[in-house]
Amino acid sequence: MQTVTRLFDFPYYQLEKHALKKALVSKKNGEWISTSTQEYIDKANAISRGLLRLGVKPNDKIAVISLTNRTEWNIMDIGILQLGAQNVPVYPTISEDDYAYVLNHSEAKFCFVSCDEVYEKVTSIKGQVASLENVYSFDQLSNCDHWEKVLKLGKDTSNQEEIEKLKSAVSPNDLATLIYTSGTTGKPKGVMLSHDNLVSNAVESSKRFPIVDGETKALSFLPLCHVYERMLIYLYQLRGVTIYYAESLDKISDNLKETSPHVMTAVPRLLEKVYDKIYAKGTELTGIKKKLFFWAVELGLTYEPYGENGWWYEMKLSLARKLIFSKWKEGLGGNLRLIASGSAALQPRLSRIFNAAEFGLMEGYGLSETSPVISVNDMRDGGFRIGTVGKPIDRTEVKIAADGEICIKGPQVMLGYYKDEEKTKEVIVDGYFLTGDIGELDSDGFLKITDRKKEMFKTSGGKYVAPQLLENRFKQSRFIEQIMVVGEGEKMPAALIQPDFEFLKEWASLHHINSTESQNLIDNEKVLQRYQKEIDEANEKFAKWEKVKQFRLTPDAWSIDGGHLTPTMKLKRKVIKEKYIALYNDIYEH
Repeated sequence: MQTVTRLFDFPYYQLEKHALKKALVSKKNGEWISTSTQEYIDKANAISRGLLRLGVKPNDKIAVISLTNRTEWNIMDIGILQLGAQNVPVYPTISEDDYAYVLNHSEAKFCFVSCDEVYEKVTSIKGQVASLENVYSFDQLSNCDHWEKVLKLGKDTSNQEEIEKLKSAVSPNDLATLIYTSGTTGKPKGVMLSHDNLVSNAVESSKRFPIVDGETKALSFLPLCHVYERMLIYLYQLRGVTIYYAESLDKISDNLKETSPHVMTAVPRLLEKVYDKIYAKGTELTGIKKKLFFWAVELGLTYEPYGENGWWYEMKLSLARKLIFSKWKEGLGGNLRLIASGSAALQPRLSRIFNAAEFGLMEGYGLSETSPVISVNDMRDGGFRIGTVGKPIDRTEVKIAADGEICIKGPQVMLGYYKDEEKTKEVIVDGYFLTGDIGELDSDGFLKITDRKKEMFKTSGGKYVAPQLLENRFKQSRFIEQIMVVGEGEKMPAALIQPDFEFLKEWASLHHINSTESQNLIDNEKVLQRYQKEIDEANEKFAKWEKVKQFRLTPDAWSIDGGHLTPTMKLKRKVIKEKYIALYNDIYEH
């Protein structure tokens, strides 16, 4: 009987329980190519044998940098881990300097890249990384060794016995991976996660996943270098889920229609965009269709789970699901019934509308340092509460410190930060990991996050302001794509806002504002008045000292490439403030 105690046990467990013809599916040249569970294992063993022949030893570090999720990533992952070596996934979008830092800090011996774009970045800094012996690519490139060279090197099975010895020498508490956090400040930190950290998290999180083992399809598109998606990939293998890898963020809607998945993961920013697109389509309708659409939306926005709104509401909701929400489901492939949202706070209105439409949107919470899940909602047995991140998963203890900080203890807490004992001691105290998040546990055990400890600030009047709460409310406006609330040590809170230019341009043409130039638009008096109206509306529910008193619009879009956002779409507050320091100074008349 196969038990799972180390990460490379997952595919073998799947082979025993649910041998899939389609375990991993990626699109190549317009065609979905399937890899069965058996092929997956065979190729991972070939990679192990090939790497062994290249001189890879236990505790060597192998970097994997892929611009998109793909089958090769999983094969490499298992192939590396079976040797007792460590997989170091790297965010493809970080700067060349950060590439050099991560590869040097981890002392990566080999690097596997997805494509030309990543290869060029690695090549430009290769000379700075003394430990790096060679680079291989998954795509066929004229100037780089193809990864199949390693597979061919491992074709001869005569050293498989050595692989088996190395595998049996790996203990659940051994280091499995280094996850370099895409920190909003300073150099990336290498989070050391053991096999048990991730295995226990996949096993415990799995209990909150209402899916049918061996018969479920998932679409994966959040980066595999991010611990959230990676842990779920292990969870999917545990449950016999067929994993389809989306081609890219732009092709998600096509891929959803082509694969009709039952489950997917998402970050709130993506769900906001999906909702905005659906809403925009509704505004284009006319007559009775338009009336019905907005009736359904209004109804959905007041949704409470477990029939709490009463039988009359449930009757109307049943009709809205038939007439309107069923079309939303069709647009997302027709089968979607579970969306696991993480990485940032989810607006309660999105939780309401998506659950009213039966998408099973469940919000969870965690960090890279906790492998990552600490708590997650679950529709079954009353385990879902809007505005919370659910109850802590089994074997996880949550304690709220005197200052409101969430502290956790459990098998998912990291081994520490690589080569940084000092920082490790700062965040792991008496066995508890200090999350840096502020929150509360209600009387039923549901966890609610109120803000990041580091992001809360005091105005010069001594009042505390929690920017994320404000930002989440303001982002409900269709005029606002991104917003950062500022005001530390200043007399009042204010905001830097990146308009949703696509929507703003449509609005401007309807209001006979002829210019479509971003700078002209944000200088236009009519536009500024409209934004003021949005600010005033959003300010209503906040206390006097929290209200955003002034704002400035930025002329360009905030992006990962532009350095405004981390790869998981979090605001780099320091960078944004520096980029728009003139606007900031103008607000506060510095």
